[in-house]
Amino acid sequence: MSFEIRRREFLAGMGVAALASQVAQAKSMDSPFHIGVISDEISQDFGHACEVASKDFGMHWIELRELWGKNLFNLDANQITEAKKIIAQFNLKVSDIASPLYKVDFPGAPRSKYSPKGDAFNANFTYAQQDGLIDHGIEITKAFDCPRLRCFDFWRLDDPAPYREAMNKDLTKAAEKFAAANIILVIENEPSCNTATGVEAAKLLSQVTHPNFFLNWDPGNAALDGENPYPHGYDPIPKERIGHVHAKDCRKKANGEGFEWAPMGGGLIDWVGQFRALKAQGYNKCISLETHWRGAGTPEESSRQSWAGMKEELTKAGVL
Repeated sequence: MSFEIRRREFLAGMGVAALASQVAQAKSMDSPFHIGVISDEISQDFGHACEVASKDFGMHWIELRELWGKNLFNLDANQITEAKKIIAQFNLKVSDIASPLYKVDFPGAPRSKYSPKGDAFNANFTYAQQDGLIDHGIEITKAFDCPRLRCFDFWRLDDPAPYREAMNKDLTKAAEKFAAANIILVIENEPSCNTATGVEAAKLLSQVTHPNFFLNWDPGNAALDGENPYPHGYDPIPKERIGHVHAKDCRKKANGEGFEWAPMGGGLIDWVGQFRALKAQGYNKCISLETHWRGAGTPEESSRQSWAGMKEELTKAGVL
C-alpha cells in the first residue's frame, strides 16, 4: 500500500478517531521531569507495553515509534483509534512522536554507508516522500494530542559540508511547517546521521536557528560515537534548546574496540551528573527510556532491568 493511500485512509478515519477516549491529564511521578519510555522497547504488543509502563514502571508518559510490528506512520485509521483507546485505558499521555523524518539519503550526495539495506524501524520512506511525511506527521501528532515530533538530518556522509546548507534548509522548512501546526520539532543526535554528538548538535543549532527547532539530546548515541556526553558533549549545547531527552547507556566492548549498549547504570555515562545538570538548567520536559540493550534476553526484561538502573540514578541525582 502506498504512503499516499495510507494517508488518505488515515484522514478518512479521523472522524472516528476523534470519538475515542481522550487521554486524561495525569501528574508525572514525583520528579521535575516527565519520565516515560518508548513503547516498543518493552514490546511490539502495544497494549502490553502500555500496561507495563503504567502499572509496573509507574509512568504516565509513552513515546511512539513502532506498534504491533509496524512503524507508526504505516498504521491505518482503525489502528490509530485502537492505540488511543489503549493509551487512555492506562492513563498515559504521548510525549513524543519518534518519526523517521529525514532518516534517508540526501539527494545528490553519495550513498551513505549507514543507509540500510532493509527497513529501519519498519520505515522505508524515500526522500521524495518527506513532504508527505511531514503532513502525515502533523496529523498523527495532533491525533495523539502530542506536543512534539522527532526528526534526523539524513544518513551520515564522510563529508557533509557540500550539502550542509541544503540540509539545513530542509530542516528549517520542516520547523516552519510544524510551528504553524503548534508542534515542536526536535532533532535527535544519531551516530548514523550527520549530527551524532553534543558538539555536532551545538554546531547544527547555531546554523538552524528557527525558534521551533530543538534538540532531542541522546547522551547514549553520543557515547556510542566515542564522545564523553556529559559533561563534554553537553557543555556546548544551548540548554534552552533541549526539547526532549532519550536515556540509554553504553560501555566499551570486551575487546576494547568500540562500544556497545548497556543497561542504565551499567555503562560509562555519568547519568547522575547529567540528570542533576538538567534539573539545574530548569529542564522540565520528558526523558524517555530507550533501552536498546538486549542483554537480559528479551526487550521487556532488558527494559525492566534498565528502568531499575535508571530509577536508581534518578534517585541518586535527587530528581525522583
